[in-house]
Amino acid sequence: MGSVATSVEAQNKSLVRDRFEAWAQSNGSPFELLADDASWTIEGGSVASKTYLGREAFMREVIRPYNARMSVGLKPTIRELCADGDIVVIFFDASGTARDGKPYANTYFWLFEMHDGKVIRASAMFDSIEFNDFWSRVSPAEE
Repeated sequence: MGSVATSVEAQNKSLVRDRFEAWAQSNGSPFELLADDASWTIEGGSVASKTYLGREAFMREVIRPYNARMSVGLKPTIRELCADGDIVVIFFDASGTARDGKPYANTYFWLFEMHDGKVIRASAMFDSIEFNDFWSRVSPAEE
């Protein structure tokens, strides 16, 4: 039984690590792992803190407006990547440059609950003060 769990953990870690490496090289992202009906909760007191139901809602309300505020996209650096069964936890730093020329950097904890290689539930924590300043200071580029 333990070897089955271990192989699931290894597969989940590998999938997540691969998407983070793609993100760091600007040719993919961990959001590609989200199931269409995934929920993503931003914990804490940021202006974006709530639960987003469905991949598209999260991408539309958070990720696309976030990316539209950046001139140089975030590049992640993983500090720790741990898996236990279907749970993967990623502790990472990410930085980029906002459209106003100022750097944006934050430290994140993401918890993914995975099923069949897809994220079905995610929880995220980060520095809300840094995020709120960035979100209110920088207007998104017109699409």
